[in-house]
Amino acid sequence: MKDLKPIRTEADYEAALAEIERLWGTPAGAPEGDRLDILATLVDAYENEHYPMDPPDPIEAIKFRMEQQGLTHKDLEGILGTRTRVAEVLNRRRGLSINMIRRLHEKLGISAEVLIRPIQTNRAA
Repeated sequence: MKDLKPIRTEADYEAALAEIERLWGTPAGAPEGDRLDILATLVDAYENEHYPMDPPDPIEAIKFRMEQQGLTHKDLEGILGTRTRVAEVLNRRRGLSINMIRRLHEKLGISAEVLIRPIQTNRAA
């Protein structure tokens, strides 16, 4: 078994991914399962540094949570206000107020960090 080492290059990254694929399904606690856990941690650190992901757009996050929870536009009326206001927000014609952000965070569990990001108005509604 090769020694583990930090992932510093794209070649190291590709080799680690291949090793993870080979070890996938190994029982936790077994030596190869421990190796899998360590490799996954190293790959995660490399990806966070070299392929960072931006948090989602606030409206996309709201729509995603609605889909996850089977919510309708009507369900958002208690959070965002009137039916018209819900439509304006979801169609990117109105930004989120601080009170809307608080209620979305409390009621739907959407991260406040995501909700305070600027809404991308150039996306298709």
